[in-house]
Amino acid sequence: MTGRPAHQTRWLLPAALLLAPLFLLASVAFGAAKDGLRVEQVETRLVDDMFFMNALLDYRFSTEALEALENGVPLTILVQIQIRRVGAWLWEDSQLDLQLRYAIRYKPLSERYEVYRLPGTEGRSFVSRDAAIRALGEIVDLSLIGASSLDDDTDYEVQIRASLDIEELPLPLRPMAYLKPSWKLSSGWSKWPLTP
Repeated sequence: MTGRPAHQTRWLLPAALLLAPLFLLASVAFGAAKDGLRVEQVETRLVDDMFFMNALLDYRFSTEALEALENGVPLTILVQIQIRRVGAWLWEDSQLDLQLRYAIRYKPLSERYEVYRLPGTEGRSFVSRDAAIRALGEIVDLSLIGASSLDDDTDYEVQIRASLDIEELPLPLRPMAYLKPSWKLSSGWSKWPLTP
């Protein structure tokens, strides 16, 4: 009879039991990386006395959110932007605190996707969902703050966070969205230097 001696196979079961949680954690982490919102790039520039910002955000909506979009439910993204002193304490006031809302919706009759800034209902129209989601993540030439209102000898940074606004979902959908992690999409805060 061929096979491994008992003393060589005795450690396989305990090793498998120890490694199983690691594989589970890796698969959960991989799944979490698949869906979510992320700030990819932020650039600022100074024109005359005003700082302007361009930003690129990557929106990877969950299957449930995309299914709702395909069924005519608009998805609203809340983008929060702050300008703060580098190394500022949590209780220090921000130099700027902006909240912007953008929305994407599908119009079944025209079979097109629309991306627009709220308040308002008019925006850019797209044939494909991927193109619309890419456009949703582009912020171009947003005026931030006048340079004269900042201290010359202080370094500042732009802090930015994007999240899916559950409060803007239709009322019947909200309870499920509050309970399911697949709806709780947020980039978390990221920091970028405010440079001329």
